[in-house]
Amino acid sequence: MVKVKQKIKAEPKRLYRSNKNKVIAGVCGGIGEYLGIDPVIIRLLWVVFALAYGSGILAYLIAWLIIPRKK
Repeated sequence: MVKVKQKIKAEPKRLYRSNKNKVIAGVCGGIGEYLGIDPVIIRLLWVVFALAYGSGILAYLIAWLIIPRKK
């Protein structure tokens, strides 16, 4: 018997803002889903950068504008 290998086209992994793990705009939820980790960890890191360096707020706003919403 001859085995035939089928090629399965996997869709590339894409970064989107989350609709289900959403607190403000879904940015942290989307990053968490993309990386396969809990979005709470991403949110805590974002708060640390916002409080420590002030760049977290600007980075969040930029990510909100750049990362598309998942349809």
